[in-house]
Amino acid sequence: MTVSAVRPLAARLAAAFVCLSVGAAASSAQPASPILERHEGDDYTRYELLAPDSAQFRIIYEVTATRPGARLFFNVIRKGSEASDEAVFDLMTGQPLPFKVVTGAEARAAGQANADLEANYIQVSLARPVPDRGETRLRIEKTYKDAKSYYREGPLIVFNRGLGITRNAVVLPNGYELVACNVPSQVLTGADGRIAVSFLNTYPVEAPLVVKARPLPSPPPAVATAPAAQTPKATSSPGAAAVPDVASRLSERAHQDREIVYFLQQPDTHAFALYHDYTETRPGIGAYVNVVRAGSRASNPAARLLDTGEALKVEALKGAQVIAEKLDLGGDAIAPDSDAIVIRFPAVRPGQSVRLRISETYTDAGRYYMAGDEFVWDRSLGRPRNAVVLPAGWYLTASSIPAVVTTTVDGRVRLDYNNPRPDDVAVLLKGRRR
Repeated sequence: MTVSAVRPLAARLAAAFVCLSVGAAASSAQPASPILERHEGDDYTRYELLAPDSAQFRIIYEVTATRPGARLFFNVIRKGSEASDEAVFDLMTGQPLPFKVVTGAEARAAGQANADLEANYIQVSLARPVPDRGETRLRIEKTYKDAKSYYREGPLIVFNRGLGITRNAVVLPNGYELVACNVPSQVLTGADGRIAVSFLNTYPVEAPLVVKARPLPSPPPAVATAPAAQTPKATSSPGAAAVPDVASRLSERAHQDREIVYFLQQPDTHAFALYHDYTETRPGIGAYVNVVRAGSRASNPAARLLDTGEALKVEALKGAQVIAEKLDLGGDAIAPDSDAIVIRFPAVRPGQSVRLRISETYTDAGRYYMAGDEFVWDRSLGRPRNAVVLPAGWYLTASSIPAVVTTTVDGRVRLDYNNPRPDDVAVLLKGRRR
């Protein structure tokens, strides 16, 4: 490709990133074009390969509906695949939801403006309208038969399918070993002995996944693995990457649903606001403890139950009070004189879950400061999905860690760090005033 060809392509990609950012940031508003409409997020798909000669695979699709007031949700049935055994569940309550299969024309008539007229859709009736300042979480199950995606190649079985969402896993049939995977992936073994590959696609294009496996000479033994929700958190020290424990390193990174967005305030304040989304699934848990990092000061704490949109009770406590109440720390340690933000919510019932949004402002002159005419933001990030929005009126001059760069609706630069590794990334950002 010539240099003259590269420049227009780069310009088109930059424009596409800006459009995607604008569309995502303005999800509560009506975009100018139906192409930019996307009223869902947090997608995760698990493909469980069934008997090799069946050409079938079970799909478990977790997704969040985000359009305020929506009463229906549409999930496309991929063209070329024959669907069966569909089921839909509300993840907050664990209860099944009514649905029906409709044509693309019927989906458009029911409100899915950009529905493909040549495709069919699963039309889900939500248990309650998507709340303002909230969301509705769903699990959609179905089985596809698709001989072009799942087939034999001599002694091997092959799963060959383009995957367009960010978080995916493919589980081999029991008794098979992995011999090839062309997309960098975690390799994990479930409690039933089945081997899985799991990955975060960090590129804005479809991942052309090809997985190959062959039979083992003898059945694998069952193994004991802790559920991801019970995995202790990794610990880190300022300026250094975390060293996770064994359980954290072998939990499925792509399925972890914690995400955090930082909004840098003007540098002379040394302050950055943030919100942190988190799902609690453990029965009986009714509080979340956020231990304030040493050297930081937290203010303006707030929390919201995203499943309903309601505000939650928030308290600022000392570590001694947290210890006295025997509050669950999710594997973190806390000193008696440490600061903590405690969020109270209705205790989780068996089979149910809650999705929380925790907001606060941190002030930390040791990690966010001016150096000459540039600001410096220096912080280790441990979530799979992290984002940093630069202060208004400033432009980016350096990022130590690769990021996707977009522009928000109010003109601020946003960097997204999707980290597929089970350790922290030490992000160092610099910027100058425009």
